[in-house]
Amino acid sequence: MLLADVVTTSGTVAATRSRKAKVAAIAELLARASPGELETVTAYVGGTLRQRRTGLGWRGLASLPAPAPEPTLTVVEVHEAFDRLAALSGSGSQAARAAAVADLLGRATGEEQQWLRGVVTGAVRQGALDSLVQEGLAVAADVPLRAVRRAAMLGGSTVAVARAAFAGVDALGEVGLEVLRPVLPMLASSAPDVPAALAKAGSGAPVAVDQKLDGIRIQVHRSGSEVLVATRSLEDITARLPEVVEVALALPATSFVLDGEALALDEAGRPRPFQETASRTAMGEGIAVTPYFFDVLHLDGRDLLDAPASERAAALERLVPERYRVPRLVTASSDEAESFLRDTLGFGHEGVVVKDLQAPYDAGRRGSAWIKVKPVHTLDLVVLAIEWGSGRRQGWLSNIHLGALDPATGGFVMLGKTFKGMTDEMLAWQTERFTELAVGPTDGYVVTVRPEQVVEIAFDGVQRSTRYPGGVALRFARVVRYRDDKPVSEIDTIHSVLSYLPGG
Repeated sequence: MLLADVVTTSGTVAATRSRKAKVAAIAELLARASPGELETVTAYVGGTLRQRRTGLGWRGLASLPAPAPEPTLTVVEVHEAFDRLAALSGSGSQAARAAAVADLLGRATGEEQQWLRGVVTGAVRQGALDSLVQEGLAVAADVPLRAVRRAAMLGGSTVAVARAAFAGVDALGEVGLEVLRPVLPMLASSAPDVPAALAKAGSGAPVAVDQKLDGIRIQVHRSGSEVLVATRSLEDITARLPEVVEVALALPATSFVLDGEALALDEAGRPRPFQETASRTAMGEGIAVTPYFFDVLHLDGRDLLDAPASERAAALERLVPERYRVPRLVTASSDEAESFLRDTLGFGHEGVVVKDLQAPYDAGRRGSAWIKVKPVHTLDLVVLAIEWGSGRRQGWLSNIHLGALDPATGGFVMLGKTFKGMTDEMLAWQTERFTELAVGPTDGYVVTVRPEQVVEIAFDGVQRSTRYPGGVALRFARVVRYRDDKPVSEIDTIHSVLSYLPGG
């Protein structure tokens, strides 16, 4: 398959707001891919490369050679070229990378050059969200969408299960939980308070109320003496958390998968700032990172994903000592849950998560089985651009432009700007970070950046506004922290933001 076929489909998908039309275009492209091309085409139609890092950025693609007159590049050739680029390192790699990029782009047409630049810099905004690619894959392979989604969650990505989809529903069903291969974590929806969370949970039966800890979400796998610690984005951070590995090896089992949080505590046992856990600055001060587990997905040869939460909780209690479990209350009483929330906040934690005790572990999904309650309203958004500061902030990138995800298009909706809540340390960090993410000149007042950096924003409310494209603005928005542990695919949607409108 030619790269031009992917570029044409990408343009078709970007040109329509119809979800049905997007899915049809994606399905038609995937149906034409050969087995050897399928994984690459699946990634490309979703607007991503298969390589995690290529060593390329905007600057490396700022100057484009004369385009080729006709399309000749195949998707396999392009993938292999990026493989070679990703492998370059050491002395002379910069010159070798520049030569390889010139060769690749010199063989691309003008449209292909622009698409390649976009996919490298994260600027392909065609509306092909992973959920749409999964729908297209289901249509192309004539298999149930639910089977594709489940396999992708357990396999770690849609790309990983593309070939299985074309092999049929039985092949998708064989993609199961595999110890030492991370799965996408189950996620929580939000409620403004405990009564709303209990109402959303629905049944009136007792629920679990877990403390919501302000740490790094971790998934811990053990098989014999081998341990893997992964983040919510499936990044391997085992080497960074030796304390977690030590705890995992001490547990009385030989094979398990645990879900939890890791956080640094001070001498009084209170949580230290999130950045200290994330960056491991606490380690240098002699402060350990402690794991706290709240779920178990597999135990000694038995998968527990489909078991009710109450059964998983019992297995967790048998396996993990209380000092390494997230504190939990089981109750049907709103008053008791409220009291537990107050105590949790008093310990310095974020809030609580209300959990349906009958629900399975729905990997990769966000629904009403888990509902988080945080007294301070926060949203996880993406930085779309940033402005140079003035006065005391002269020389620093300061005012960030905030975007929420639009599920209908795959793009982002700007909600406003903020410069509040930023320390001098944060200003210095973000100046360096967003200079790296810049997708154009950095000498103007506003610097547009690749939409890759997630930021947690606290706010007092949402109000109607004609000033921004989303039609709403955040009241008193301020930065809580930058979320390097969270992928852009998991930020809040514009629908989540609108739910905070009075009467919304």
